[in-house]
Amino acid sequence: MSEEAAVSIEDFVSYEDIKIFDKWSFKGIVIRDPSLKKYISLKPVYLPHTGGRHEHRRFGKAEVPIVERLINKLMRPGRNTGKKHLAYNIVKRAFELIYLKTKTNPLQVLVRAIENAAPREETTRIMYGGIVYHVAVDVSPQRRVDLALRHITEGARLAAFRSPKPIEECLADEIIAAANYDTKSYAIQRKEEIERIALSSR
Repeated sequence: MSEEAAVSIEDFVSYEDIKIFDKWSFKGIVIRDPSLKKYISLKPVYLPHTGGRHEHRRFGKAEVPIVERLINKLMRPGRNTGKKHLAYNIVKRAFELIYLKTKTNPLQVLVRAIENAAPREETTRIMYGGIVYHVAVDVSPQRRVDLALRHITEGARLAAFRSPKPIEECLADEIIAAANYDTKSYAIQRKEEIERIALSSR
């Protein structure tokens, strides 16, 4: 194929025009925590579905769009395993609710929630002479993002269980509460509990 015939998608559309769910722009999203910048992927995509292409590359999940990682975490429990379209619709509706409640780009609210809910310190077990010690350790940035996403989705799932509130509303409330560093948020409670245990294990 000649150079003239070779056409890329950038010739037709700029990255600034790409909006997730055809609504929310990636432009102007700020990550305040410098350690998380490499691990919160805000590469513009129309559809957050990579099909597991990152699977066999070390640290490959750092390149997966952050919205897709949230969708994947929602598929964790037995009932929703593999139902990606269901999880996709839950996140899509949750984003719309976030916008209605905050009048802010839901992507920015999600990024702020992850930054606030990511624990900085946790404990690990060390065997020394047949005795198990719990020692405080710093958390790697990638694990911080993993734990934040896990706790946000876990909080939404627990709030929706045996409740008249639908899961998308619970997810929206959890993300907003974490973004505001509200102590009623499950993710913030878990973060503070992990850090408190680590502090006592120093």
